[in-house]
Amino acid sequence: MEEYNKLVKERKVTYRPAGVGEIFTDPDADKARFFFRDEKPRKMVEKTTTVEKAVSELINDGDYIGIGGFGANRTPTAVLHEMLRQKKKNIGLAGHTATHDFQILTAGKCIDRCDIAYIVGLEARGLSKVARKAVESGTIKLTEWTNAALTWRYKAAAMGISFLPVRCMLGTDTEKYSAAMEIECPFTGSKYLAVPALYPDVGIIHVHRADVYGNCQIEGIMVADYDLARAAKKLIITTERLIPNEIIRREPTKTVIPYYLVDAVIEVPFGGYPGTMAYEYFSDEDHLREWMKAENDPETLAAFLDKHIYGVKDFNDYLDTIGGLARLQELRCQENLVEK
Repeated sequence: MEEYNKLVKERKVTYRPAGVGEIFTDPDADKARFFFRDEKPRKMVEKTTTVEKAVSELINDGDYIGIGGFGANRTPTAVLHEMLRQKKKNIGLAGHTATHDFQILTAGKCIDRCDIAYIVGLEARGLSKVARKAVESGTIKLTEWTNAALTWRYKAAAMGISFLPVRCMLGTDTEKYSAAMEIECPFTGSKYLAVPALYPDVGIIHVHRADVYGNCQIEGIMVADYDLARAAKKLIITTERLIPNEIIRREPTKTVIPYYLVDAVIEVPFGGYPGTMAYEYFSDEDHLREWMKAENDPETLAAFLDKHIYGVKDFNDYLDTIGGLARLQELRCQENLVEK
């Protein structure tokens, strides 16, 4: 303890940029707190709407968005498709465990800046050629982080502070292309990285069930959704099913996203398709392979996007293009191992 006590004295503190990356969002916790206090509605009122209205009214060109789920799990596909139909532009993205969501948004040319961790790959399925080209061409400004670092950035925002000290990225090339700051621990003198709080303009999360007020319950992995919901200035929820508030109240500890964080609720059955929804349906590997194959040729991709996104009215019409209820029932059986 004598060693630590020597450090407990007033001394000059050094903050050193650890990388060359740009910070795309304002980490000021006080500004965010003023927003949440003065501009965030917190009444327990019905918030059900349509995907079309939610995207039109809550997502503006130039906004920065955060997307929930993990990899191809619980991707809010309906909202992303609608962003393409409404031709949203100059969107900033938290590329936190992004896979098919990044593929969709780059196909629609919606993004112009991105905090990246995992973005181009679709896990074991391979790399998205369109996403890779968008990154390599320099049309999207990039700042690098790890998935953990982006999680801590959401955590800092959810805590109402402007940064968190972390050890991830230290000594790596990711640190060199980040926007983190090197700092010294006031108690031990050890080196840490300070990662700035991340307050997205809009968070978009697909959940298993919610009531009309926005109280949400999620099964399976949560990853950063608990903090993303609390960090986002506006929050769009799509849900597999709407349930009565009385059922929510029977098990209140399962409500991981409370109503006062939520701005819009839309019931979208199979809303995570073509990804996985734990205990609901498995990912449609055939459709994802078709996506990847279509990316080999611009004309084929244009026809693919027209068939599945631009040429349909809404998400339900999209589901009809991939085989409708019969195909979805196959994926439900596959997820729950009911039958082969």
